[in-house]
Amino acid sequence: MSEEIVAVPLLAPAGGTPEPIDTEAGLQKAIEELSLGTGAFAVDAERASGFRYSARAYLIQIKRNGGGLHLIDPIPFGINHHLILKLNDLLNTDEVILHASTQDLPCLREIGISPIRLFDTELAGRIAGLPRVGLGPLLESLMGVSLAKEHSAADWSVRPLPENWLTYAALDVELLVELRDLMYQMLLESKKLPWALEEFASILAAPPPAPRVDPWRRTSGMHKIKRRDQLAIVRSLWIARDKIASQSDIAQGKLLNDNAIVELAITAPTNKKEFEKALRPLGLRARWLENLPLWLESIASAVALSEKDWPQMRTSADTLPPIKLWRDKFPEKYAPLSHARVRLEKISEENSIPVENLITPELVRRICWSPPAGSTENLQVEAVQTQLLSLGARSWQVNLVGQAISEALLEKEAVPAPVEEEVPVSTE
Repeated sequence: MSEEIVAVPLLAPAGGTPEPIDTEAGLQKAIEELSLGTGAFAVDAERASGFRYSARAYLIQIKRNGGGLHLIDPIPFGINHHLILKLNDLLNTDEVILHASTQDLPCLREIGISPIRLFDTELAGRIAGLPRVGLGPLLESLMGVSLAKEHSAADWSVRPLPENWLTYAALDVELLVELRDLMYQMLLESKKLPWALEEFASILAAPPPAPRVDPWRRTSGMHKIKRRDQLAIVRSLWIARDKIASQSDIAQGKLLNDNAIVELAITAPTNKKEFEKALRPLGLRARWLENLPLWLESIASAVALSEKDWPQMRTSADTLPPIKLWRDKFPEKYAPLSHARVRLEKISEENSIPVENLITPELVRRICWSPPAGSTENLQVEAVQTQLLSLGARSWQVNLVGQAISEALLEKEAVPAPVEEEVPVSTE
């Protein structure tokens, strides 16, 4: 029996925890030190999700071999400060290493840092087929060290930042360069490096997401809303909450959470007593009452709307029906989808890569719902590949799955549902 390997806790950076940089002189010095280093830059950012409305960066960590480890407070510098832009120019002389880059890139770009070469260690882990791809698990499995994650959900907008928080943040980049090098070699040996590089380039080239149509429709718990007049209240409360949250930079849920909005839409209270009664089952919070006049006004204005001004229950026409309805209501669509899923699972296993990274499930659903002309009568692999590319799939993905999806589109009968075996009832 082999002994279990115990990871060694990483408690502090080798060079100690640096003080956060919040002056021009300090940032200029950091840039000079980083410019003396060599190779890629390990970068991370801390936000205040759940505490603030914005998704801005409240701390940026950068480390480079021979260039030191630096903690930068971006708040005093604002957006597109000349030294931040100078730092960006330096970063773009080599590769930038991020873990789960899609989370940090928006807040980095907001202040003027926009990498042009990327290595994402989380995505690299997925493509490599590793079972756990969080930064901590990767460091444990590949480097034998463990990270504490007790401050991952902290309010990074507080000032001054506690010393132990700064240490936690610094450790996120302490070994990121070494981790990248190990994963690069792993991808190279498994012949998956071109896949990863194409994914990284795709992330950098992706345009900013378009503004959501009717973002209030994403309120949690909307399945409880059964009438259009209730939907009007949800919309009115959501818009009022969003306005206050954006002006004060406070997370929306701190002002009035989604469950409360849904409950208020169902009960439509008209005064404080009814308001408190409606929310008492949710654990009425004092902060919800701070804007009570606005909430009651928003409810009243929605109730006063005529029926023609109530929002429709449906969402945008571009949204596909829920998958759970396909088998019974759209069997001609479900049949190819069921076969595509089986084929993709096999390709996923053969290549040791999660299905969702092999090809985005939404793209598979869309091509099964609206296949290219003629592909359901003849095996037209090129037409399917072209459509997948137009939907946003990458070339390496299309090369792996194009044939399998083309074959699935020819299927007329769904894959039989697994039969659940009945468990004998004990008579003892």
